[in-house]
Amino acid sequence: MGVALATSRRTGGSSGGGAFFGRRPITKGALYLLVVTSATSLLFLLAGPEVQGTLAAWLLGTTEGIWREGKIWQLATGPLIEPQFISLLFQVLMLWIFLPALESWWGTKRFLQFAAITSVSAVAVGTLAGLLLGQNAAITGLSAFVFAGIVAYGVLFSEYKVYFFGVVPMTGKQLTIGIVGFMAVFIVIGQQWAEGAGNAAAMLIAWGMVTGRISPQLWYLKAKQKWLRRRLKVVRDRDRQGDGWLN
Repeated sequence: MGVALATSRRTGGSSGGGAFFGRRPITKGALYLLVVTSATSLLFLLAGPEVQGTLAAWLLGTTEGIWREGKIWQLATGPLIEPQFISLLFQVLMLWIFLPALESWWGTKRFLQFAAITSVSAVAVGTLAGLLLGQNAAITGLSAFVFAGIVAYGVLFSEYKVYFFGVVPMTGKQLTIGIVGFMAVFIVIGQQWAEGAGNAAAMLIAWGMVTGRISPQLWYLKAKQKWLRRRLKVVRDRDRQGDGWLN
């Protein structure tokens, strides 16, 4: 699947920002994710059966590992390994030509935060769905982050034109609806309900973060404010003139 961001013209509007939506080098955060996931995934794919088994048991995000064996770190390590080569190629392609648009808009820090939150959430929800379904579901790779990024793109650049396969013109919103629909059909045909639950969770979180309905930074600041209020005390200074109260 290929997407070429070949034009910056809004539908019915002007072309303000051609350099942004033209072809450009991969951004720093996207390159970091591409290198790390490619290296760890290829190491896994090229390893022998015994090494693969050890890596899978300790690093892949699975229902058994996280919810029955308490390997909580798999929530973070699972997205770094893609055990299917075709899926790895798809993720590398999207990191190279599509997702850098989000990093250019947000900046590297927010882009990586978005990747971490959507990826970890997908592993948590997907493996939990596997537990409820009685399956040992494995949620791996950056597919959930990629689909979440497509949703974010569709919200942020809904009226910008992109070229699907470098040929078919469509808006960002149309591209998002099409790819999400394709993913839904794939999930239903393959009956991969746990993976579907993880992807759906990542996409919903992406929509919430982009529209402002989900704001981890705001939640953190509110929690910090409550903590500070509990730490502060009001005491009476009997030696002070006036109201005699000190904070």
